[in-house]
Amino acid sequence: MSAMAGSLMFGGGQAFAQKELVFGLQCDRTGVTATVGVNLCPGYHDYIALVNSKGGVEGYKIKVLEVDNEYKVPPAMEAHERFKKEGAVLEGLFGTASTMALTKKLEEDKILGTSPGFGSASAADGKRFPYSFPIAASYWSQAGAAVAFAKEKLGGSLKGKKIAYLFFDNPAGKEPMPIFEELAKSEGFELRTFAVPAPGLEMGAQVLDITSRFKPDFVITHLFGRSPSVSIKELKGKGYPLSKVVAFVWGSAEADIIAAGGMGVAEGYNGIQFAGVGKDFQVIKDIEAMYKAQGKPVPKEMDSTVYYNRGVFVAALHVEAARNAIKAKSGAVPNSEEVKKGMEAIKGFTLGGLVPPMEITPADHEGGGWVQIWTVKGGKLVRTKDWFQGYREIIQKHLAAEASKS
Repeated sequence: MSAMAGSLMFGGGQAFAQKELVFGLQCDRTGVTATVGVNLCPGYHDYIALVNSKGGVEGYKIKVLEVDNEYKVPPAMEAHERFKKEGAVLEGLFGTASTMALTKKLEEDKILGTSPGFGSASAADGKRFPYSFPIAASYWSQAGAAVAFAKEKLGGSLKGKKIAYLFFDNPAGKEPMPIFEELAKSEGFELRTFAVPAPGLEMGAQVLDITSRFKPDFVITHLFGRSPSVSIKELKGKGYPLSKVVAFVWGSAEADIIAAGGMGVAEGYNGIQFAGVGKDFQVIKDIEAMYKAQGKPVPKEMDSTVYYNRGVFVAALHVEAARNAIKAKSGAVPNSEEVKKGMEAIKGFTLGGLVPPMEITPADHEGGGWVQIWTVKGGKLVRTKDWFQGYREIIQKHLAAEASKS
């Protein structure tokens, strides 16, 4: 029997099918980005548990198969094969390198994969990459948003200003460069880039170069793992105002700020977010209530709200895609191709503000590239700019240029 159709359950002498859908989830709980995975993945599982506790999705219970890919490509490829064998209708990916490696496989096997906030920016183009779904602001969109935010903070004009880009020296760190370079020309600012070699724990020389020689009006950072906390400490230590720093999405979690010495040290630090932050969302309260009803303590991972909430965000979009697919089939079991179409029909789903006002279409798998800015203020993360898009027309132009090359 297929995993999708579910197992037979016996009760009162009668057999009935417990309808089931299988979701595949790749995680990193033990590799270099484990600080993300150990908080994000529990958020995913908790949202699915909440949905299942309320009767599932349109009567279907969701079974999640999780594989720790350790942020490495070979285990990620193996995970995909396992999910396919088990009849998964979709797959949550983890890591840019594994997402790139799996792009062709997803297409061959007709299984959609989501890569929120990582992977290739050009995957936003659903026509070229039909089974790849970034479902959150790409590095191009984050670059546009960071420059738009800097412009706003510097009084509405960047003419004659200086912006430093401090980045992790790998393909993901380099990806936003074309956007920054074009905006430097069109907005009239001087851009200088500062690469941080792996593992990203040494950047004293780069920060000294930024603060003593270049003396920028604004600093944009794109760092991962343990390096964001180092950047906060180094910039603060050299006397650079953190209110003139904005981090891409992997450098602005509670864990990064705590590792830098706490909220007091990071006062004024800004971070781009593609999902809501904090616990003031009905869905988070519902998950807490579910644990209390079971007599269990609320998991500590919930305190790391940036990453935990992203896990909830991903799970919620997966569930919504499945819901759309089941409804389109009048309750019949959907296949992975139909769930893909369900993902492309997401519109007006915000989960009480935790999810941006995105619209995923067959052409746009990114959903518009919406972000918020959250700032360290008075010992906590505070939303200082609500959902917005930065230089959307420039992003679209670059997507079209990429498409014309293929």
